[in-house]
Amino acid sequence: MKHALLHWLLGALARKPAAFAVLDTHAGVGEYDLSAPEAQRTGEWRGGVGRLGGGAALAPFLDLLRTLGAPARYPGSPAIARAMLRPQDRLILNELHPEDHALLKRAFRGIAVHKRDAHEAACALTPFAEKRGLVLLDPPFEQPDEYDRLAETLAAVWARARGHVQAAWYPIKHMAPVHAFHHAIRRLGIRDVVAAEFWLREPLDAARLNGCGLLVVNPPFGFEAEGEAILSALHAALADGPGSGMRMARIADE
Repeated sequence: MKHALLHWLLGALARKPAAFAVLDTHAGVGEYDLSAPEAQRTGEWRGGVGRLGGGAALAPFLDLLRTLGAPARYPGSPAIARAMLRPQDRLILNELHPEDHALLKRAFRGIAVHKRDAHEAACALTPFAEKRGLVLLDPPFEQPDEYDRLAETLAAVWARARGHVQAAWYPIKHMAPVHAFHHAIRRLGIRDVVAAEFWLREPLDAARLNGCGLLVVNPPFGFEAEGEAILSALHAALADGPGSGMRMARIADE
């Protein structure tokens, strides 16, 4: 879901000829070999991207995946951004984990690759010189305060670079933390915020990843309608039983 919506956001930014920048604060290793022994052993991708077929809403995204080597290789957000940026645009990557940072730097030669705390990187590297751009935040959610820290980072970037688009991924296990996160966004005063959410199972089990969301600050024109079409296509392809669902919700007005 994150990558399909990211693909749309990058395409929307590219509608205008002026240059823009993209900062990926949790870049990981950048791309993934689905033919590797670990990927073959778990086979998780077969229940996700491996099930996506046709349909107008997902067609441009799936075309890009094939161009980048799917199904043998799956591009992470850095690879998707690199493929979509134009000569005048700029990609900035950040990854704190030492081993992942080394792999990322090797795979993305010629691109600025930082090794910083994500919150510090988001604040230090914005606003962009290009005046336009996207900050992608994809925390691992391994710490209990991850939602609070994410909200604070979004607010800090919004205060520094009010016109930049921000896209923040978050897990959906049960809804109480999600509602608290949305409330924090409103309390911090961030304006023009929508949340795209998708779940495979009813989000009631706090011990299980049931779905995920992408919170977008300053969504480009058309995101709510076209993003909802992407969510619907994903739901049609991936949902197996009762309790699944999706929604596009406005969290804060402009």
